[in-house]
Amino acid sequence: MATIRITKQFNFETGHALYGYDGKCKNVHGHSYKLDVTVIGQPIEDQKNVKYGMVIDFSDLKKIVKEEIVDRFDHATVLNKNTPHLELAHELQKRDHNIILVDYQPTSEMMIIDFAHKIKARLPENIQLHSLKLQETETSYAQWFATDNL
Repeated sequence: MATIRITKQFNFETGHALYGYDGKCKNVHGHSYKLDVTVIGQPIEDQKNVKYGMVIDFSDLKKIVKEEIVDRFDHATVLNKNTPHLELAHELQKRDHNIILVDYQPTSEMMIIDFAHKIKARLPENIQLHSLKLQETETSYAQWFATDNL
């Protein structure tokens, strides 16, 4: 049987600020992110299986990515937990704002590494995460490939 890659794209809106950065991105701002998730595997050969012919049902992949990434990060503000603005973050949380404090600088590069770990942990054992592409703006994106991270 052939090995096939399938990709599903997701969209979400997230704010962030880059603690210690020397440019405009030190300020809280947001992006309309596009996340392409590509997995690799072999189509199911069992004709009695309801998923016959699929590597993974797109709806199953959607459920994983929505639960791990989209539902958590959409309309949230992501801040490095070492930011000197923790008081502001906690005040916003008290006012029911979705604030995510992470132990990394919330750049596209670091977010995509976080996303890769979260998605890989949820995939069925016969399906491998092949790559991720996180597009921050129309012309800027980060990519993660499993083959680069063995």
